[in-house]
Amino acid sequence: MNSKNKFRKYFREYKWSNIFAMIRNSSADPEKCIEEFHNRLVVITGATSGIGYYTALKYASHGANLLCINRNPEKSELLCRKIEKEYGVRCSYETADLSNLNDVFRVSEKLLNSATPIDVLIHNAGVYLTKRILTPGGFEKVFAVHYLSSFIINYILKDKLKSQEKARIIMVSSEAHRFAAWGLRLDDLNWEKRRYSGLKSYGSAKTAQLLSMIVFNDYFRNSGVTINAMHPGAVKTETGQENGPVYKWFKRNFLDKTLKSPEISAEALYYLGVSKNLDNISGKFFNLTTPEEPAPPALDQDAARALWDVTLQLTGLNKRNTTTR
Repeated sequence: MNSKNKFRKYFREYKWSNIFAMIRNSSADPEKCIEEFHNRLVVITGATSGIGYYTALKYASHGANLLCINRNPEKSELLCRKIEKEYGVRCSYETADLSNLNDVFRVSEKLLNSATPIDVLIHNAGVYLTKRILTPGGFEKVFAVHYLSSFIINYILKDKLKSQEKARIIMVSSEAHRFAAWGLRLDDLNWEKRRYSGLKSYGSAKTAQLLSMIVFNDYFRNSGVTINAMHPGAVKTETGQENGPVYKWFKRNFLDKTLKSPEISAEALYYLGVSKNLDNISGKFFNLTTPEEPAPPALDQDAARALWDVTLQLTGLNKRNTTTR
C-alpha cells in the first residue's frame, strides 16, 4: 500500500474517543493484584534499573524466581544478591546486549533449551535515541532493541511456551506508538531514506511490536499462552542516557521532575502477569491495567503479516528448521 492510500485508510479509522481515553487513563492508578506467585519463573529484560528493576522486586516479593537479561554483569550480580537475600527466592541472570542480534539468539537458545517452564516473559529493555545509531549487525538501534529482540525471543520460544499450555508474555509498549501516525515504512525500517526523528523512530518500533502481537496472538490462540502489551505510565527511567549532554540536561531538569516512580509500572506488570482476571485475555494493549485501542496503524492485519515476513528475512529466522505460523 502506498503512502497516500495508507493516509486515507488510517485517517478514516482514527477516533477522537481513543485520544480522550488515553488522556483520561493517564491519570488512573493501576489495578493491584494480591495473589502470590511462589516458585514460578519470571524472565525480565532490562532489570537492573527503572521499570525492570522494580518489577523484578515486585515479583520476588510475591515468591517468584527471576531470570534477568541485562547488559551489565556487575549490576546484574548486585540485583540477584539483593533479591535472594531479601526475598529468599532464586535469581539468575544472562548478560546480553539486546541491540546485538547474536546475543539475542544466544540467550533465546538458552531459554529454549532450559527444562524450566517460563511462567511470565516480560520484554522491558528499551532505548531512546535522538540520533540514528546502527547496531553491529547494521540495524537502526531503537528498532533492534524494542522490536527485533522481542520478536526473536518470542519466535524462538513460541513452541516451548505453547507446549507448556500456560504462560504470559507482556511487552512494555508505549502510547508513543501513536507518533507513527501513518504506519511503518517497510521499505525503510532502517531510516536510510528519511530524516531521522527520535520520536518517530521510537513510535515506529513500538508500532512494529504491536503488529507482531497480532500474529503471535493468532499462533497462541486457545493454547493457554497469552501475549499483551502495556503502556507503563509517565514514569522516571534511565532511558536516553546514550544521547548528548543537552538532551540529558533537559531530561534531568525538566522531564524527570514531572514523572512518577516506576513502581507504578511494576504494580501494573505484576497484575498483568499474575491476576486471574487476565486469564485467557490476549492480544490487548493496556494503559497500565486499563485496556485501550491502539492507533489504527498498530491494528493493521495486512501490515502485521507483511512485517512478519520481512522480519523473518531480516533476522534469518526464515532459515531455521522450525514451524512458523
